[in-house]
Amino acid sequence: MVVDVVLYTKPGCCLCDVVKEQLTRLRATHPFGLREVNILDDPEAHEKLREEIPVVFMGGKKAFKYRLDEKQFIRRLGIRD
Repeated sequence: MVVDVVLYTKPGCCLCDVVKEQLTRLRATHPFGLREVNILDDPEAHEKLREEIPVVFMGGKKAFKYRLDEKQFIRRLGIRD
């Protein structure tokens, strides 16, 4: 089963760029669905998450905010290295 991953971000966010790069790199070797949501285009997400971005949801649940721990991310995917 492929895990759906959603990254909440906004333009000009340095931490968001780092997490986006990490997810792109990880996706090359680990299967997961990835969708990026610009909180400036989503008023509800902006209201809830504006102080926490970048935020990564996995399978519909908040998994990481501000930074992405790659080892923990892979574990949450259910894949063993």
